[in-house]
Amino acid sequence: MQPPYYKTQRLTGAAGLHLSKLQFKKEHSTLRFFYRSKRGWVPMHQTKYIFISGGVVSSLGKGLTAASIAMLLEARGLRVAMLKLDPYLNVDPGTMNPFQHGEVYVTDDGAETDLDLGHYYRYTNVPISRLSNATSGQIYDTVIKRERRGDYLGKTVQVIPHVTDEIKQRILACSKGHTDPDVVLVEIGGTVGDIESLPFFEAIRQFRYERPRDCLNLHLTYVPFLKAAGEVKTKPTQHSVQVLRGIGIIPDLILCRCEEALSEELKDKISLFCSVPKEAVIDVADVATSIYEVPMSLHKQGLDEKLCSILALPSNNADLAKWEQMLYNLRNPKAKVVIGIVGKYLQHQDAYKSVFEALHHAAIHNQVSIEIRSFESDKVLAEGEISKTIGGCDGYLVPGGFGERGWMGKIMTAKYCREKKLPYLGLCLGMQVMCVEFARHVLGLHEANTTEIDPETAHPVISLLSEQKGIEHLGGTMRLGAFPCVLKANTNAAKAYGSLNISERHRHRFEFNNLYKEQCEKQGLIFSGVLENGQLCEIAEVKDHPWMVGVQFHPEFKSKPTDPHPLFRDFIAAVLKERG
Repeated sequence: MQPPYYKTQRLTGAAGLHLSKLQFKKEHSTLRFFYRSKRGWVPMHQTKYIFISGGVVSSLGKGLTAASIAMLLEARGLRVAMLKLDPYLNVDPGTMNPFQHGEVYVTDDGAETDLDLGHYYRYTNVPISRLSNATSGQIYDTVIKRERRGDYLGKTVQVIPHVTDEIKQRILACSKGHTDPDVVLVEIGGTVGDIESLPFFEAIRQFRYERPRDCLNLHLTYVPFLKAAGEVKTKPTQHSVQVLRGIGIIPDLILCRCEEALSEELKDKISLFCSVPKEAVIDVADVATSIYEVPMSLHKQGLDEKLCSILALPSNNADLAKWEQMLYNLRNPKAKVVIGIVGKYLQHQDAYKSVFEALHHAAIHNQVSIEIRSFESDKVLAEGEISKTIGGCDGYLVPGGFGERGWMGKIMTAKYCREKKLPYLGLCLGMQVMCVEFARHVLGLHEANTTEIDPETAHPVISLLSEQKGIEHLGGTMRLGAFPCVLKANTNAAKAYGSLNISERHRHRFEFNNLYKEQCEKQGLIFSGVLENGQLCEIAEVKDHPWMVGVQFHPEFKSKPTDPHPLFRDFIAAVLKERG
């Protein structure tokens, strides 16, 4: 059966398709192509691209918006890939100060990336890898290396076309590197008008010019409420769109960040002065309870349906039952827990973004509300007795980190939890803290330490592999990405995962020193997880304790609101059990 409104055209030499004819029909001003197969005329796959930019101010939530859109498109049965373009000149955020950049999100393939990729993972099932993040530093580094090799044959190397071509190749690589996506969402970091973002916007302008029917520009802007005037102002949005149009990019939809939903009059005004249809003006108002309400707000305004219509994508009904159930649990808690986090970057909450979110996911699953109390680890000993500083919580978590500052505060937190039988979860450095504390106060090795803090310690319970006896030719290179782990049966870790073989993501240099393993085991420290085909300790637990678990990896990177990480889930469950 031939599709309606068809035209037929003969194809010659179509690579790999072995087609005799090609047909297409017009849908929503876009041509859809069909090829003849054994089961009749079948639509040809053609990837669509959605570019998301931001205007007026930074921190509007482009990452959350992009993740929410991807989640809605997936709920409609579409395959999605995502890419974050960051304009900074650092090659990656791995060496950046957490107070400036926030969390470094690590992928399975070991890429250190922007924290927005954490939002992508939590909201969606999109494949996240090093193809999902590109920085100006990476782009320029690639171009300069090519120039040094002579790849450009002596030509003058310029931003246009060489840098912009490389940006376009990164977009295509994200599309080709993942399983045949229907849609690729590309988020441009920074704010339109920034000097460092201009090459990215020029590349996107060119990309759309080359694929006019397959691209859509979505601009997220800010519509402020001026309290003194008692008015909502659209002028910043108008100026932002003017700057974008001056670059050569005309937005198809405008998303307006605002405190409350915009009136029809304001939408009319934005529509008129920004030259977009009124139905293309969507408000992204502040949500009442949680950021996980954002997708539902956008869905109620029909954003996902509009995107499918403009891009001629299959417009199936969105299956949001699992997300709605999660939101129901979030809004209807049966109890409350108080969790203390003792870390060194807590002045900037984004430094531990995935940790905070994973705790909320576990609380939602256990149908409790959660109060998180933050304690700066370098200040918890200020009053002498640690119970005066951090007391009053139902359980404690010590996250990862680097350096000496706050080390003793974390050690004493682990001691407090072990002696008071309070649930404890240690992540990366938090596990090392737990092991050093155990060696000091249970084994009696009072000088036990990590060589990161004291290179001359008499008892290097935590050290670089090169420092450990019997291991040669291994230095202090960071262990990055996913590694397989084998669990010991009938341990808290095995009960949580429901399996003896797992894979988790790492970002660290220092390891537990196996010279102290036998001593620790005799006194009740269980090593419940080890590296597959290796001896490296991945998980440690304190015996005869309600729930005291430390892990060398970062489980927070693999937690979702609809699928909480098993360790966080059981940590909160243990807190509830101990509270009775």
